[in-house]
Amino acid sequence: MRFLTLRYFNEVARLGSIRKAADRLHVAPSAVSRQIAQLEHEVDAILFERSKGGVQLTVAGEVLARHSHGIFRDLDRARTGIDELRGLRRGEVNLWVIEGIVSDLLPGVLARFHDKYPGISFKVLTASSDRIIEALLADEADIGITFNAPRRIEIEIVGEFVEPIYCLVSASHAFASRASLTLADICSTPLALSEHSFGLRQIFERAVIERRLKPKIVVTTNSLELTKTMAATGKAVTFMPALTVIKELATGSLRAIPVSEPEFVSGRSSISVHRDRPLPHAAQEFLKVLTAELKGLSAAPRANPAGAAAVG
Repeated sequence: MRFLTLRYFNEVARLGSIRKAADRLHVAPSAVSRQIAQLEHEVDAILFERSKGGVQLTVAGEVLARHSHGIFRDLDRARTGIDELRGLRRGEVNLWVIEGIVSDLLPGVLARFHDKYPGISFKVLTASSDRIIEALLADEADIGITFNAPRRIEIEIVGEFVEPIYCLVSASHAFASRASLTLADICSTPLALSEHSFGLRQIFERAVIERRLKPKIVVTTNSLELTKTMAATGKAVTFMPALTVIKELATGSLRAIPVSEPEFVSGRSSISVHRDRPLPHAAQEFLKVLTAELKGLSAAPRANPAGAAAVG
């Protein structure tokens, strides 16, 4: 089984298209098709199901993709190890994060790291906490930042920031002057919430079921940015830790009202890695910077989030 053949197979598996893989590899689609046909003959199994929309892995293809992916990741780590002999000049960090971190916390950390190590590139993807844990387990992510993710024995938490989950409302909303809110109060007004694979939604759903409440959910989305924007219109409210709405609190477009329910007292934003998988050197260095940033936030005095001052 040749390295070139496996490389072609992995590109097709990743992109779901022979033509897209050929473009990425700078070869003709027919060359990719020949390599795939040769590989299928060698393993005596059909690896892809073909359709007009592209290709999809068969069960046999998924087995080969899972194992061969590790080969390429190991090669990347070997290249990184060689680079370490010359200093941190190149490398890529695969970072998966919850969306709220992207707009407020992450840009400054990335910029400062780039100033120090300009040869390091980043692949940053946003996803739900459940999907980020899957990415860490599947070796798709080097580092993950999750919110209230379930504990897994394979996942090591290397840094954590704990703070309450607030109800976010616009300055014009009827709740804007409240010192605190109950879940019953919140369920009486229209809500914009993240979809069910998000840690925030799971906390809310468990609390609502326990209290037998019937919330007025008008928007369900995988975009935390949309839930914030909906709250800023005054037509709905949402939930988030203040860490994810630093800019909005500073400008006064949103107010963060404490929720007087035990489930909302301590949300966990966690930096995680796979416990048994060594990180490439570039990812190790970035992890140090990221965890130091989170520790700095934890140690900083907290402003009143209901006001217009920035949090952290």
